[in-house]
Amino acid sequence: MTDNAAWMETDGYIAIIHLNRPAARNALDPQMLVELADCWSRVRDAAEIRVAVVTGTGDAFCSGADLGRLIPLVSGGRPPEDEWDRRVLADRDILGTALLRTFDVVKPVIAAINGHAIAGGMELVQGTDLRIASSAARFGVQEVKWAIFPGGGSTVRLPRQLPFARAMELLLTGDLIDAGTALDYGFLNRVVAPEEVLPAALDFARRIAANGPIAVQAIRASARACIGRPESEGMNLESGFAAPVFRTEDAREGPRAFMEKRTPVFKGR
Repeated sequence: MTDNAAWMETDGYIAIIHLNRPAARNALDPQMLVELADCWSRVRDAAEIRVAVVTGTGDAFCSGADLGRLIPLVSGGRPPEDEWDRRVLADRDILGTALLRTFDVVKPVIAAINGHAIAGGMELVQGTDLRIASSAARFGVQEVKWAIFPGGGSTVRLPRQLPFARAMELLLTGDLIDAGTALDYGFLNRVVAPEEVLPAALDFARRIAANGPIAVQAIRASARACIGRPESEGMNLESGFAAPVFRTEDAREGPRAFMEKRTPVFKGR
């Protein structure tokens, strides 16, 4: 077992990122923030990676910030003690990178939510594109219960990803909802048995990775950029994303493979 609090492995075109503090329910301490941020940078920069899956070790996905280690550090309640602490203090945007708040990995990200996703864990899920959850998982942003702010993007993303009243209920009460309710709200793609979470997420990842990678990334970028825009503005933005895709080698290979009744071979160019 690796000593890393967050680590990454690859399976073909797929990166699998593991949150790895099971004894702490994968709470975000300084080491996990740094290593998770580094994993996302690797996903973005590696041409051979087309899709990423993020999951937790043990029976939780992520319980949010480590209230004993991370919050006192960033609030000035304790001094830095090691390299992880010092890097967090030196790079104040590392939280935004780790939680995909201010960092775009460019490629699709799938959350394989093996257990509770609370506070910062829920905010990490909000930064992903597809979400497969265990039937035992629960979700919520509980910061308000401890008189702190859910600053990982929840006040921006939840009202966009849920009906407004549902989002405000979660934000202002700090209450948790179960996976079935989160599915009904449209926050999740699938709810499956606990042992099926990672296999189901990897099935999605393989289906996406088999598609043209340039087209996948452009479609993802367009969909995200056009959220909340007036329709005419969105259409103009979409044209800007679409045009370069049609000029790629892959865009010639796809139709040719269809006509020749064979599986296309996409090269990402």
